[in-house]
Amino acid sequence: MDAHRSTYTETSLRNAEVVMAPERLGAMHQNRISFVRSLIRKMARQQWQVSRHDWQLCPQGFGHVIYRLNTPHHVYHLVVFCDQIADEERNDRVIAEKWDVTFALVYGDVDVSLLEQLRANVPLQEAGRNPNNVLVLARANKSVRVFEHIVSALAKGLQPQGEELAQVGYILRTTAVYGNGKFGIADFKLLENNPDFSLSFSAQMCAVYLLREFSLDWVHYLARQQGGENAVELDRGLQRYLGVGNATGLGMAPYLINHPCIVDQWMTARESALAQVLAKPCDSEMHGPLSQLLNKAIKHLEQVVTINPHQDTLNQQAIAELTLIHKDLANITSQQPNWQGVMEGLTTYSLETQEIVISCLIELYPELVNGFEEQMNTDETLSVATGKSVGDLLNVLNDKYRWAIDADYSLAENNYWFWYRSQDKEEPRLGVRGEESGEDRELPLDIGRQVNRLFNAVSQQPSEMSLAQFLLQHPQYRSVARRVWTLGHRQMGDIQMNVLRQDALPMHLLRCKLSFFGATKFDPRSDRWVRVTFFQGAPLLDEIGSDQHNDNWIFPLMPTESEIQNRKSNKVQGGNAL
Repeated sequence: MDAHRSTYTETSLRNAEVVMAPERLGAMHQNRISFVRSLIRKMARQQWQVSRHDWQLCPQGFGHVIYRLNTPHHVYHLVVFCDQIADEERNDRVIAEKWDVTFALVYGDVDVSLLEQLRANVPLQEAGRNPNNVLVLARANKSVRVFEHIVSALAKGLQPQGEELAQVGYILRTTAVYGNGKFGIADFKLLENNPDFSLSFSAQMCAVYLLREFSLDWVHYLARQQGGENAVELDRGLQRYLGVGNATGLGMAPYLINHPCIVDQWMTARESALAQVLAKPCDSEMHGPLSQLLNKAIKHLEQVVTINPHQDTLNQQAIAELTLIHKDLANITSQQPNWQGVMEGLTTYSLETQEIVISCLIELYPELVNGFEEQMNTDETLSVATGKSVGDLLNVLNDKYRWAIDADYSLAENNYWFWYRSQDKEEPRLGVRGEESGEDRELPLDIGRQVNRLFNAVSQQPSEMSLAQFLLQHPQYRSVARRVWTLGHRQMGDIQMNVLRQDALPMHLLRCKLSFFGATKFDPRSDRWVRVTFFQGAPLLDEIGSDQHNDNWIFPLMPTESEIQNRKSNKVQGGNAL
């Protein structure tokens, strides 16, 4: 079997050694079963209804707003508080104490008493305490330049400059979206049987989507306050182009390590969907749609603005490679019996390019792929089967954990970092071992090192020895042994990354999780935090479920001036006024 073939297993799933490598995880992109895409389809399919329930903003735009969400099963409310803060108080870091906007997604009705309780606590975020009918707690800051530019232009009866919007791509940027029981809010257990939000992070994604609607309503309201009858509405294409920004740091990374079964399930669902697609023949009728998607991906990358030189280099390389693929697509596909053959032929290209092509291919087959969105949940129990021997465990270790076994943890470079939790905000941090304080509070995220120690310990025992007896004599290995046995018998298993290694990039973990969420426009601000955009290009609320609903909004693009002018000319007299 040649090197290209070895990327795939006999069942057509890509090998775990390939899929779970950190560099590939750090190249992933949004696809059809990313959470934002699944949410919008569900809202359209079930005809969820959203209305502006209460609008209590002063002419300067401060106060509160409530949106009501009706699903076929329940009623929810998004409660948004807008407060005036000084520019120097606007901070994306977790140490911030004030934000332009704080909000909560609430299960059920919001009466006067609950609203007062939320008003006293939601703006405090971590420092507040909320009732457990609050499903999501979050905050956001303005992109001040974009916010003021849009309001000013609309108030004068003008459309904002596309170049200004393209620099950022959103009006509001979230800095934390909490769920799962933090700070007194509802635990995910309460949502397990909720037909609306039973899938991971679906409640959080819904809150962010509704916040996007609020951001548009907010600038329209302020434009009308400033411009009166002269004010106009933002072009619909520009409204779609604007998503919600997000600033994410190290706090997201430990989730992928602490919930390995969930990550395996996400990756297995994605790889299973991909396997269905790759088995399809390269039919000529798909060449046109694929060509359009590749062209859209190229233009999208050309419009992405990042301050990170490395990410910019990756983007430029992907643009060049995708351009070559786009130009030679007919020849590339004519030489292969199916899409798997095409992907095998692209293994010499960058991981960024390969993963973009994969997202494009997945986009072509909604009938094969969409159903996998329901396969994202799983049992997280870690256990060892009864009656197993040390030799059985060694077989699993040798088969699935060579990446951890082969590392030499006597080398300082493999133990360079330690992870700990800050005392002020309870957020994960990285420290240099032996140089920085906090090592006594090290978090057990060193899965590679734990597995390595387990392997060395069991290798010294007779292979026929009962595994239960070994763990009874060495209880310090119980936790990692349960993890190895459980993940070793799953399709994708553990992320194959030593997070302690000096050259380890937590950004790979952030990128992986954010791509499953459905983020676009990755802009690393350092090696420890990144800015992205959610719901950019997504249908607007009043388009969901209508003839205007478009499910193919991957790789969002800035509308051209001609598109904006055409929409303007097609409006009836006075139809553009607010």
